[in-house]
Amino acid sequence: MKIFRDYPYQLCGLLVRKERWGLSWRGRFAAALFILIVGIGYLLFIQPFLAVTHRVNSNVLVVEGWVSNYGLKGAINEYKSGHYQYIFATGGPMTGMGASSSVYDTYAYYTADLLHKAGISGSAVQCVPSLFVGRDRTYNSALTLKNWFHDHNMPVQSFNVLTEDTHGRRTWMLFQEAFGKNVQIGIVSVPDPDYDPKHWWRSSEGVRGVIDETIAYLYARLFFWPNKSGAQN
Repeated sequence: MKIFRDYPYQLCGLLVRKERWGLSWRGRFAAALFILIVGIGYLLFIQPFLAVTHRVNSNVLVVEGWVSNYGLKGAINEYKSGHYQYIFATGGPMTGMGASSSVYDTYAYYTADLLHKAGISGSAVQCVPSLFVGRDRTYNSALTLKNWFHDHNMPVQSFNVLTEDTHGRRTWMLFQEAFGKNVQIGIVSVPDPDYDPKHWWRSSEGVRGVIDETIAYLYARLFFWPNKSGAQN
């Protein structure tokens, strides 16, 4: 019987006995402490990491056309206070338009029109609509803007991109990816007035915004493979 107990296989090889390592009470305590520290760090630092603002010295401001009212107000204030000469509105077809090919159905055109109505000179505002894409819309908008600069013989060495709240980090990364290292890109993330960024976990708006953008940023950072020739004006 001892021979069978020591033999690692039983029942004609259907079962196998293996040694394994397990956590001791010290190991379980260390693991719990690590999870606690990571969780607290996430609560305290993820929102300001995602909603980053880092301006560069430039006379060009780019606005992501899909921004809501508070983002648009932030864009107007940024333009009027930042000594900008040009403001570009980017974006593809508006939600519900499907694969519309009309420039009038794009976020870029809609936002440019609102900027005009807000009193910004028509010569300063430029609409740069992008084509319909099912994914990677931010990157596609950035690449479309790059192509526009090239097609209109407008060399740009630096510009700031304005977006909303926790979308900032991802927007910054994707625009830099599209334009490359030779162009300095800054980012302006307009705070969402519907929640307290220091206690974002206390409101549904904050939880949705932070968690959704955390997942989206990780996807863009780890799994995004850009096609640098895919966007067109």
